[in-house]
Amino acid sequence: MSLFTSLPFLLLIVVTASWADKETENCENIQKTCPVIACGPPGINGFPGKDGRDGAKGEKGEPGQGLRGLQGPPGKMGPQGTPGIPGIPGPIGQKGDPGENMDDYISLATSERATLRSELNQIRNWLIFSLGKRVGKKVFFTNGKKMPFNEVKTLCARFQGRVATPMNAEENRAVKNLVTAEAFLGITDQETEGQFVDLTGRRVTYQNWNDGEPNNASPGEHCVTLLSDGTWNDIACSASFLAVCEFSI
Repeated sequence: MSLFTSLPFLLLIVVTASWADKETENCENIQKTCPVIACGPPGINGFPGKDGRDGAKGEKGEPGQGLRGLQGPPGKMGPQGTPGIPGIPGPIGQKGDPGENMDDYISLATSERATLRSELNQIRNWLIFSLGKRVGKKVFFTNGKKMPFNEVKTLCARFQGRVATPMNAEENRAVKNLVTAEAFLGITDQETEGQFVDLTGRRVTYQNWNDGEPNNASPGEHCVTLLSDGTWNDIACSASFLAVCEFSI
């Protein structure tokens, strides 16, 4: 073989050997610098990182194409506003129908009142005729029950009357003809012994005592009863006798 023929072959061997040495050196350098974990199994996932900061608000998008939701309930009523300026007066309405004459109502009321008064008078006269006795402007009534003097006063006051108090012989006779038993009169000497007065405190000017009366036979005889013959007797107020009331008419 000639020298010129073997020269390319020798050059190829030298280049190949040089490249092989270069690769060996690079691999050794890489093994010295690369971490060993590159050849091991993959590691366990770590904890998630912190949320990043919110980005800038984007521009308002276009309205969606879906159906619009239902309208929500109305909110609370706000405070009342200041009154507005009064409006222009409206047109005057048509004239109304004439009212009814008040004189007719007054006349009707007067007539009805007169009729009612007449009926009440008839009822009063019937009661007086059947149950009571009338003398002048007084009417005497009895309920036919016996009770102590204080209860008689309460009974008469309840009906806006007072205990019968004859002021003259005619009234005394009317009470006598009304009752069938001994009855209380509206006369006492509770304030001052021996000074008999009516229930308003006025001293009685008409008296019709029985013989020997008033005698205050038992201590505390401060009330007066009408006996069956029309005369008077002083008696204890705690005793029970007929109740007779008088009314003014």
